[in-house]
Amino acid sequence: MQQAMYRTDERPRGNLAVSTAGLTKRFGDRTVVDDLALAIPAGSVCGFVGPNGAGKTTTIRMLLGLVRPTSGSGTILGGSIAEPATYLNKVGALIESPAFYPQLSGRENLKALARLGQLPLSAVDPVLDRSGLLARAGDKYRSYSLGMKQRLGIAAAMLASPKLLILDEPTNGLDPGGIVEMRGLIRSFAGDGITVLVSSHLISEIEQICDYVVMIRAGRLVHQGAVSALRAAQQPDFIIAPERDSDLPLLTQLLQEAGCAVTQRPAETAVLVETSGFSAADLNRLAARGGITLRQLAESTRSLERAFFALTGTASADVPTGQEMGAIK
Repeated sequence: MQQAMYRTDERPRGNLAVSTAGLTKRFGDRTVVDDLALAIPAGSVCGFVGPNGAGKTTTIRMLLGLVRPTSGSGTILGGSIAEPATYLNKVGALIESPAFYPQLSGRENLKALARLGQLPLSAVDPVLDRSGLLARAGDKYRSYSLGMKQRLGIAAAMLASPKLLILDEPTNGLDPGGIVEMRGLIRSFAGDGITVLVSSHLISEIEQICDYVVMIRAGRLVHQGAVSALRAAQQPDFIIAPERDSDLPLLTQLLQEAGCAVTQRPAETAVLVETSGFSAADLNRLAARGGITLRQLAESTRSLERAFFALTGTASADVPTGQEMGAIK
């Protein structure tokens, strides 16, 4: 597959919520994050993806002041990464599974957190309402579904009215209905001007939620930029079907001889064709030279997932699917 051509070092114009230079973390002889330069626009929903062991969780922990960088610099909401106290009061985070008292209600749990953080108790009901939990606020946490627990964790992260919200695997383990609800909730934060950094192993979710994406591999940046620009840089695939089903083997042979990768579509007399710069007209002429008339020639835009595999040099088998719940770290 031909990789898209673009620069990974172009920094977006305008205000940045997160900016780092040379951010590096070593544990002994092992370099987990290597010379990472992030540039995340303020007000964006940014996806943070990478294959297993890419260094995402370590990066997030450095941004939150939980892990000290070995070297490098950066600013978060205008405060230096070397002094997390200058910005952490403007950052909310849901990292891994939220921890709450099972015997307390959702409202009581948030009130306890508000007291610990010296935040006004008046902030509790608005964040419960925003997360869709106000009607169940009096129920004990142990009675909550997984989706409700995730939303309560986001409500807790919103108590301080943050300008930056960091969510690690927010859709992990949710059923399809819960995933749709979570998407809407995350997008609504961006509508309020909050920058959201979403780490996820479900690349299809990143594509539907985010407008900006950061991809890393082995602790190094391989791409960052607008999702729309990444899609635009990808050459399209084509779905092709001959008018006569019996022509499919010959059509496949002609396409492969021309350097195209051809995949048979299950239970269909059509093929998915990955080209290397061919246009629809080129493919039509190729079929015509073989005496084949096409009944279908449709462009199929490559997904963010396909771009991710090409950029990181991984196969789809290296990255969990929607059915695999192990988080990429």
